[in-house]
Amino acid sequence: MSNTHKLPLSLAAQPTICPYVLTLTPAERAALKHQRPRCLWLTGLSGAGKSTLANALEVALHRRGQHTFLLDGDNLRNGLCSDLGMSAQDRQENIRRTAHTAKLMVEAGLLVIVSAISPFDTDRKAARSLFGRGEFALIYVDTPFSVCAQRDPKGLYQAALSGRISNFTGLDSPYECPADADLQINTEMQDEAVAVQTMLRFLSNS
Repeated sequence: MSNTHKLPLSLAAQPTICPYVLTLTPAERAALKHQRPRCLWLTGLSGAGKSTLANALEVALHRRGQHTFLLDGDNLRNGLCSDLGMSAQDRQENIRRTAHTAKLMVEAGLLVIVSAISPFDTDRKAARSLFGRGEFALIYVDTPFSVCAQRDPKGLYQAALSGRISNFTGLDSPYECPADADLQINTEMQDEAVAVQTMLRFLSNS
């Protein structure tokens, strides 16, 4: 069940809020780090391999001397989004917060990796819309439900199938497969090393 909370008002509804224009630009912060800031957003079912791939990708980028940060969905729900439940409204707010956090980190000059189920197309599109041209890439970790259920690393599929938890993505809550993914990876067909190399090549070529 969703916790009771109030979603933030838009700027238009808060006339006393006037965003301050900063002297330093995102481009100047990026230049100091000698890299191109971007947000790589990994979406897919629970158990698809998003967190594993995101972590391995960050390690590979770190070894190349790049400044990175990984925003993992479960980690965010332990802090920034700990007040949110699993209703459609709460999931939308979870992705909104994650996307705005990622945007701030991109503006700080970082290469940000997001690992989040982010099941709804409208929420992923809203996240993409926050970023400038070439700053956002959606990576669809396309692993079949049956494979994810067999892996079941957190025991969630067993709990959902037995009725102990509800609103589970892919079962009684939908996962809307992205038609606009910039890169698609199937962890049933590709092992971790190959998938990471695929993502690194994508970064180099896009």
